[in-house]
Formats: sequence, C-alpha cells, structure tokens
Amino acid sequence: MSEPVENYIPQDLTEHFRKQARKVWLISMLAVFAWVFTILLAPLAQANGFENISAPLYKFFSFICHQIPSRSFHIEENQFAVCSRCFGVYFGLFAGFVIYPLIRKIEEIEPLPRFWLFLAMIPIGIDWSLGVFDIWENTHLSRFLTGLILGAACGVFIVPALVEIFRLVAGKRQLKRLSR
Repeated sequence: MSEPVENYIPQDLTEHFRKQARKVWLISMLAVFAWVFTILLAPLAQANGFENISAPLYKFFSFICHQIPSRSFHIEENQFAVCSRCFGVYFGLFAGFVIYPLIRKIEEIEPLPRFWLFLAMIPIGIDWSLGVFDIWENTHLSRFLTGLILGAACGVFIVPALVEIFRLVAGKRQLKRLSR
C-alpha cells in the first residue's frame, strides 16, 4: 500500500529525528537521575556531617514535600529529603525514562492513550484514601510502590512530549536559518 507524498519523510531527516530524540531522552533521564540522587544526597550528607550540603537540600525539598519523618525512608537514621510516596514517584519517573526505549521507539511522538495514565493513578488514590479514612494504615512500602507506578507511567508519557517539543523548537530554528 503506497503512502501519499505528503507523508514522505526523507531518510536523512528521519535519522536526524532519531539522533535528536536519543539526545533529548538521555539528557532528560540524566536530569531525573540527578533529581533522585539529590533526594538521597541530603541524608547521606547529613549522616557524614556535611550540614552545609544537607540543610539547603532539605529546605529546597520542604517546598515540594511535607517531609514527615514517620512517612519517610531513612539512611543511617537521617530521613530522605522527601517522603516515601514522593520518592516512589520520582524514582518511578526515572524508571519510566529507563524502560521507555524497551517498550517504544524513542523517536515516537504519538502519545499512548491517556487511559493508561489514569489507570496508574488508581493505586495511589486508593492507598491515600484508605489511609485518610482510617480504613487501612498505609506503609512506607505501599506509599513507595503506588508512587512508583504513577511515576513510571508519567515517565512514559513525558518522553514523547519532550521529544516532540524539542523537535518543534529545532524545526523553528532551522526555518529561521533558512529564511535569512
């Protein structure tokens, strides 16, 4: 079955899109890794007496998370910079970026059906609701795992969005150069 001429994409442009997508994915994945590492750096720095590093990190993450000690993981009796649920979301986001090329082509910009994202919200909603209504006391593990599910799903949705954004930005730059 032949395609209409409007759907033709030159091979060199396809390869350019593929390389650009890999670069966007890799840089974004490294940024998410740095975020997760920073969460872990706070308790590690505090455990080793580096208050000048840990204090600003805890302060920064206090704007994002409640940091309740009883709801946080600890390293050497020093709590993570975020609670176990937030850590699950961020670690899941990193995991979503890592597994993305295993489930889809990196240069693919067509998003998955949103149904999957909404489905990933259900476990975290149930875990939170059961705790709020005192039906069941959620644990570090339940908070982490439900956050991990949502974070991984978000990662799988964010990668194609970032690739498309950078593709559009690069396309506009190329058009400006050609119009000069």
